[in-house]
Amino acid sequence: MSMIQADGLPLPSSWRPLRLQTLVLLRWLAVGGQTCGVLFVALGLGFPLPLFACFALIGLSAAVNLWLVWRFGAAFRPSSRFTASQIAFDLCQLGCLLALTGGLQNPFALLLLAPVSVSATTLPQRAAFLIALLAAIIASVLAVWHLPLPWDPLEHLIFNRIYVIGIWVSIICGVVFISTYTNRVAHDARQIADALAATELALSRREQLSALDGLAAAAAHELGTPLSTIALAAKEMRAEVPAGGDLAADVELIIEQAARCRAILAKLRNLGSKGQDPFAAVPLTDLLAEVARPHEGRGKAILFYFGPDAGSPPVFTRSVGLLYGLGNLIENATDFARQTVRIEAGWDHDSISVSITDDGPGFAPELIARLGEPYLTSRPRDPHGPDASQPGGLGLGVFIAKTLLERTGARLAFLNIAPEGHAQVRIVWPRSAIAV
Repeated sequence: MSMIQADGLPLPSSWRPLRLQTLVLLRWLAVGGQTCGVLFVALGLGFPLPLFACFALIGLSAAVNLWLVWRFGAAFRPSSRFTASQIAFDLCQLGCLLALTGGLQNPFALLLLAPVSVSATTLPQRAAFLIALLAAIIASVLAVWHLPLPWDPLEHLIFNRIYVIGIWVSIICGVVFISTYTNRVAHDARQIADALAATELALSRREQLSALDGLAAAAAHELGTPLSTIALAAKEMRAEVPAGGDLAADVELIIEQAARCRAILAKLRNLGSKGQDPFAAVPLTDLLAEVARPHEGRGKAILFYFGPDAGSPPVFTRSVGLLYGLGNLIENATDFARQTVRIEAGWDHDSISVSITDDGPGFAPELIARLGEPYLTSRPRDPHGPDASQPGGLGLGVFIAKTLLERTGARLAFLNIAPEGHAQVRIVWPRSAIAV
């Protein structure tokens, strides 16, 4: 059984989560903090430091900010490469400022972790890794080359080399941890957000189809009465006009076309589940037969097994999410089955269960624990097809189905059943959550 991506659903795109305004505001915050810090050390504490060089670096950041707003506008959403270049600039500017004020001996060296955190949260993994590498290089350079730490000229301050090495190690460890952990968490969050958007898109499309079915049935109902009136009037005219004339031929044509219109309207009425309300209550057995029907002509046998001793089948409220989720899982099973797909349903006073089993090769054992995650695409497209070696499948299809079914209160389990190792999806609802 494969996780195939639903047709037309978007794959993860190039993320542009930050507005330029955010980068500009963060830099203005840095400019303000650096200005206050330099002025406090020079004027408040009276420690000597290269004021001109420090304010030149701070002024450069302010100038870059003004140019960015003038050139692109605050609402501009930069690309990942553009964002990475701005964060790299901030790192280099901060590194130069620290080099003028004591290097790693400066307690504000901890701020080297701030650009790393921003990049790990907002940038792709490669760009975040490059920013982390740049921060590590800057920290290493500052550990060996820097001007003396601004301090009281009357007091001779010397830091033990082991202490400086300890600061360097702590900053490197912080860079590695933040860039790895934060980027991974942010990456998973972006994947989930993108895949949930695709889920909403699939659900919206299904709702639109259901709405069209309802509209067609309503139109057929409303047009039926005037069409019957036209047919009745035409038959009365046929009884009064002489046979064989042009008028009689026209009347016969009206009657013939009215009958044709009635046949078309009958088809329209059957679009929405044989004329029923698409959200009406339906027994579980009928629901499973309905969602499996579109896949019965694909060369695979779909077999149903229901618990005969459990009483009458539970009644479900038909919903778009329920139909889409079950249909997607059955479609996947028929895609990867060799000959048969087995659908078993059982129920008791507490729960309702549905198992979908195919006689295909089963799930890859190393992936079972991750099935249902978005964009899991390491399985081949078709184990029996000519392109079995090509990567594909395991995309959004099962993630969407799992999400929609869990919204109905279901719990899903993916497993390979012994001894053949065939793939099985087991769906369990608390009876109070789904039955009506």
